[in-house]
Amino acid sequence: MASDQPVTVYPPDESGGRRVRAGGAILGLAYSVQDIARLMQEAGLHHWDEMDVVRSALIEWRGGGPDVWTR
Repeated sequence: MASDQPVTVYPPDESGGRRVRAGGAILGLAYSVQDIARLMQEAGLHHWDEMDVVRSALIEWRGGGPDVWTR
């Protein structure tokens, strides 16, 4: 995953999961900021942690920021 590729975190679904997409690929379903960090690591950003997820301008949060996990 290129570090300049936008990442979109979609609003929570009925179970509280948020779909995470990078470019045209779905990375997975996250239930916490920690899950997003793990997905980012799996996509090639190996040193990312929860603070990187919260602070990064690379991530577009839809339906609420990193503190929103319910509808």
